[in-house]
Amino acid sequence: MKLVDGYSRPKFHIAAAMQWLCFHIDMLSSIIFVFSLFFIISVPEGVVDPAIAGLAVTFGLNLNMLQASLISKLCNLENRIISVERILQYMCIPNEPPLVIEASRPNCSWPSQGEVDIHGLQVRYAPHLPLVLRGLTCTFLGGMKTGIVGRTGSGKSTLIQTLFRIVEPTAGLIAIDGIDISSIGLHDLRSRLSIIPQDPTMFEGSVHNNLDPLEEYADEEIWEALDKCQLGNEVRKNEGKLESRVTENGENWSMGQRQLVCLARVLLKKSKVLVLDEATASVDTATDNLIQHTLGQHFSDCTVITIAHRITSVIDSDMVLLLSYGLIEEFDSPTRLLENKSSSFAQLVAEYTQRSNSSFEK
Repeated sequence: MKLVDGYSRPKFHIAAAMQWLCFHIDMLSSIIFVFSLFFIISVPEGVVDPAIAGLAVTFGLNLNMLQASLISKLCNLENRIISVERILQYMCIPNEPPLVIEASRPNCSWPSQGEVDIHGLQVRYAPHLPLVLRGLTCTFLGGMKTGIVGRTGSGKSTLIQTLFRIVEPTAGLIAIDGIDISSIGLHDLRSRLSIIPQDPTMFEGSVHNNLDPLEEYADEEIWEALDKCQLGNEVRKNEGKLESRVTENGENWSMGQRQLVCLARVLLKKSKVLVLDEATASVDTATDNLIQHTLGQHFSDCTVITIAHRITSVIDSDMVLLLSYGLIEEFDSPTRLLENKSSSFAQLVAEYTQRSNSSFEK
């Protein structure tokens, strides 16, 4: 019934708007007809031929119907032309790069080190918009944990989107283990990287389908991944085990459990480069600690790039990259940055600590 109500709601509003319009058209037509009738009656005798006056009055009675029909057709045309506008809009959207480029496919073992080299990276979302990233140059060494921090709008998420080629760079390049990611296909790139997003996604179906939709792993490997992120016992409680039902968007799972499912996917995939896009921003502290502990235990030799919402998430990182208005403001170990009290990172930590203390006191 909710779906039926949702489908009928816009139709009801359109019908109500059309009735309101027809009523006002009838009122306008009646006013015009009355004024015309008074004008015909008030003119001196002989100025207007009685036959012409009768004909005008006869057509005047149908004026409201003609106006309503004309305006209704114009409104329908305007509604239908929106579909044409959408088709033209989709026709103008540029195609994504090819999924696979046979001439430049990476080795099966790529990336083996997980070193991410960014050189002169400039990114904008449209040709008429200003640059979001304005010439970044840095290197994330393989096997190291790098935290990316910065205020809202500094370009943190844009950098990750560029890494996955959701947004193509305007200038510069990103190379992983010496291979320019723009020179390989999207499937070859994205299938070798892993990400835990801020908003976890689950699909309607079963737990097994959500963890292994392509059926690439054995059930033993799936159970092992679930046990590592402490979801194994929760799944075993269900009657269907791995085939237990998952509703649309995973609504029968809590936010923390959905995030742990995303962690289990990453554990199964075993990528050399892992991105955490504010993965713990929507979960409680206990789940945050569990994710951090699991990452530290099972991804010790992987390159982990963390976009931090909580400053505490990057304190244990090997390096911290501080972005400001699309530029690198600081890039060093958190220990050295905290030792320098005048550094922007130290000021961010101080602000975060002050906000946390004030919230605790309240």
